[in-house]
Amino acid sequence: MDYTTIRHNFEYHGFSTQLFATGEEARDYLVNTLQWQTIGFGGSVTLREIGLFDALSAKNIVVWHNKVFSEEVRRLANATSIYITSANAIAETGQIVNIDRTGNRVAMTAFGPKACYYVVGKNKITPTLAEALDRAKNVAGPQNAKRVRAKTPCARDGDRCYNCNTPERVCRMTMIMDRPPYGMQSEIIFIDQDLGL
Repeated sequence: MDYTTIRHNFEYHGFSTQLFATGEEARDYLVNTLQWQTIGFGGSVTLREIGLFDALSAKNIVVWHNKVFSEEVRRLANATSIYITSANAIAETGQIVNIDRTGNRVAMTAFGPKACYYVVGKNKITPTLAEALDRAKNVAGPQNAKRVRAKTPCARDGDRCYNCNTPERVCRMTMIMDRPPYGMQSEIIFIDQDLGL
């Protein structure tokens, strides 16, 4: 994987980037970078896999609805000055794709915090935006639906999006981030490991 070109494309679009060989290195970087902050977490298997919540909780106030699930906690996470999440897919050409069910994650990456960090494993990287959209819809979407035990065709079969209209549909909105929102510091932390869904 040509991280030099990928990072160049994102930096040309206005994102900051970092590259780490392992999730542990990325976690340590964030622990050293973020201290005495109020940090919100978006739903992310990647963040859980690298143990980021517990590591950051030592010197920060960290709010994550995956730890204590409630609408109130979700709204608290969306009122923080720093937001950390992952991505359903990344295009090598310099775009981030995220699909959301409730809108909290796409909302916070678009507006609100002073800074947003995306922690991304190499399995999320695709050559083109079209392939990133396909991965988000037909790989990450069904896996996330299965993880949250949604009563949807994609959760049942785990193979693709069925464009269903069920109440528990997880792919209710799709965001393509071409550039960071004006005035928001946005950093992508690439990890050369398969992480998350």
